[in-house]
Amino acid sequence: MSLHVVDHPLVAHYLTRLRDRETTPDEFREASDKIITLLLYEATQDLRSRLLETQTPLETTQGHAIADRVVAVPILRAGLGLVGPVLELLPHVTVGYIGLERDERTAVASRYYVKLPPDIDGKVVMILDPMLATGGTARKAVEIMKEYKPASVRLVCVVAAPEGIEALETAHPDVQIFAAARDRQLNEQKYILPGLGDYGDRLFGT
Repeated sequence: MSLHVVDHPLVAHYLTRLRDRETTPDEFREASDKIITLLLYEATQDLRSRLLETQTPLETTQGHAIADRVVAVPILRAGLGLVGPVLELLPHVTVGYIGLERDERTAVASRYYVKLPPDIDGKVVMILDPMLATGGTARKAVEIMKEYKPASVRLVCVVAAPEGIEALETAHPDVQIFAAARDRQLNEQKYILPGLGDYGDRLFGT
């Protein structure tokens, strides 16, 4: 199973703040930063490290430094709101951007903007998209990133619908999904239920 739902009291707390329709944009952004930091903790547990010597105030000891290089790729526009915690937490991270438009009738995504760092080959790609709904956007983003031969691709999202999980697992079974919640279903308009509304609108106050 490629889905990892992060079961933690703090994740549940901040997810509830995100779901609450009375949460203001400022409060939403704060809760978003906190929950993404917690999700990143899970999503980076298997990163490789290298041993190094470090000098404490008292003596020399062995320490660790992250050896894997991570490329964070937010999907425009809501994914932009997930970048801050990544930059704060991950050493030497680089950031690319993917813009995708989804056909509302077919749920098929097409690219309109791709700007990526050089030398993705062999690096760990972390796609950032807060809502995994139909899976069309995530599938397309993974497809694009695999063209650059990364070591692995993983998706960090806040909530995931069963339909999107199944679609992504079917198309890309090697991709790990890290989420705060596996929600119930999509409605007829392809919104996640119970969900939390439009993440981008709530994040940016639009």
